[in-house]
Amino acid sequence: MTTLAADDITWDLADLLDGGDEDAVDRFLDDADRRADELAKHRGAVAAFSGDALVAFVQDLATVHELVERAGSYAYLRFAADTNDPANGARLQKVQERSTAVSTKLIFFDLEWAALPDEQADALQDTPGLEFARHHLANARRYRAHLLSEPEERILAEKHVTGSAAWARLFGELISALEVTLDGETVGLEEALSRLNSPDRAVRQAAAAAITAGLAPGLRTRAFVYNTLLLDKAVDDRLRHYDHWLASRNLANEASDESVEALVSAVRGRYDLPQRWYALKARLLGVERLADYDRMASVVGEDERVEWDDARTIVLDSYASFSPELASIAGQFFERRWIDAPARLGKQPGAFCMYTVPSVHPYVMLNWTSRRSDVLVLAHELGHGLHAYLSREQGVFHQGTPLTLAETASVFGETVTFGRLLEAASTAESRLGLLAQSIEGAIATVFRQTALNRFEHLAHTARRSEGELSVERIGELWATSQRELFGHAVEVTDDYKSWWSYIPHFIHTPGYVYAYSYGQLLALSVYRQYEEQGSDFVPRYLHLLRSGGSMPPEELGRIVGCDLADPGFWDGGLAIVEEQLNAAETAAFEAGRL
Repeated sequence: MTTLAADDITWDLADLLDGGDEDAVDRFLDDADRRADELAKHRGAVAAFSGDALVAFVQDLATVHELVERAGSYAYLRFAADTNDPANGARLQKVQERSTAVSTKLIFFDLEWAALPDEQADALQDTPGLEFARHHLANARRYRAHLLSEPEERILAEKHVTGSAAWARLFGELISALEVTLDGETVGLEEALSRLNSPDRAVRQAAAAAITAGLAPGLRTRAFVYNTLLLDKAVDDRLRHYDHWLASRNLANEASDESVEALVSAVRGRYDLPQRWYALKARLLGVERLADYDRMASVVGEDERVEWDDARTIVLDSYASFSPELASIAGQFFERRWIDAPARLGKQPGAFCMYTVPSVHPYVMLNWTSRRSDVLVLAHELGHGLHAYLSREQGVFHQGTPLTLAETASVFGETVTFGRLLEAASTAESRLGLLAQSIEGAIATVFRQTALNRFEHLAHTARRSEGELSVERIGELWATSQRELFGHAVEVTDDYKSWWSYIPHFIHTPGYVYAYSYGQLLALSVYRQYEEQGSDFVPRYLHLLRSGGSMPPEELGRIVGCDLADPGFWDGGLAIVEEQLNAAETAAFEAGRL
């Protein structure tokens, strides 16, 4: 039987426990702790390592990482599925504390490895058998100028659990507990936000007012959490000698400050594209000017509802049209219960894919609301899942990629699925709706995420120069960044000034959001290569996915014919967005709407 709400689509986390019960989490951590004690006996000896000794040490280190991350993955996924259960929070906290205790025993290696002379480190990295960690080790040495002494590093690591990690967990619990009252019914934030897609402006306006009211009770608390984390990052950056608030994120992304600034400047320089779309959308909706709550409105009447089983078929068929191998792997997510789909109170908002560890498999979390746009979210997160699954062969050090490449597979899969949905659209109105979703998806990912980056820039900069920021001041900075994006095409209402306060990226991963813009433009360029080359492109794309993070981003880009070092690269991706906007305008005329 089919189900609209996907209420019974919940994940089975038993694979993370290796067939055991929850006591396996403690056993993993006990094992990791014992192994860390053995590795710690090498403190002070890294400079004397032979190549073979380095290989053996790093192999044991990889085992420790596997054990710790396996326990952490289980604890976090249980928490994300139900943040209201105190047992889930307690388990997550316990795992974080024990994981930190393990990691502090091993801090010496990163410090001693980074301290080696370049010539010695280069020779050691050429040792046969070190391929599973070669890029990871080379990358670790890039942090030399920002590392402290071992006692200082140990203190910071241990205090992290009761510092920024604790504040981030509190924020997550506050957001998951948000309740919005709509039509006399209490719903979660995700369901309330989905009402902003309604073609009925009265429904959107009521939903926006209800969301603002739902955000109000804990706003000062969330602002205090954000202030605390802004200061915490400022202290870290000062102690580690980072020149500006985004420098550490750029280093982690293996991206130069100059390349990131070029990306942000290029996108801000084309804010005329979203403004042009919003002006067009106002005409389609029959209003003089959009308000912020109108941005996501459907332009073709009621949004089409999609059965869960239909969504599954659409997404799997879409992947199969590109690669039967990818479709077969994606099918396992459904068959083996690697997905948690239904939206419910207490569940973490949004959607994500957790890579977990190479010895297991990834898991996907959704908040399914049965809208056609949810089909694209499913395809997006499965793209992450496919990337994670195929890159498992790289091992724990190289499975993941820098954030700037992490969106490539997800956006690619979403784009393939969009094409499938467009082919199936039977009327001009339906095609217009899909094209509107496509251009709005590009705007949300490329332009809005850049605007979020600008908000973060303003907030971090102001916190460092002005001191603690009031709720009103944060709201002003948020409105400033959004008005730059919208121009005169969208009115930023006073209510909208509090809507920064439910976005988790600002809390959990400061500076993360520009990676969405980077990844979207890269993925569009990759998809263009596929359009031009057809089936000949597929093996290179799969090679990219299987490579994980085993080489620098520039080398990964070259696998699929993209030169990430070319400043004009961003212009090419932005040109594709403009082409989509042109197509949307044409579709509006063909549908008789203009």
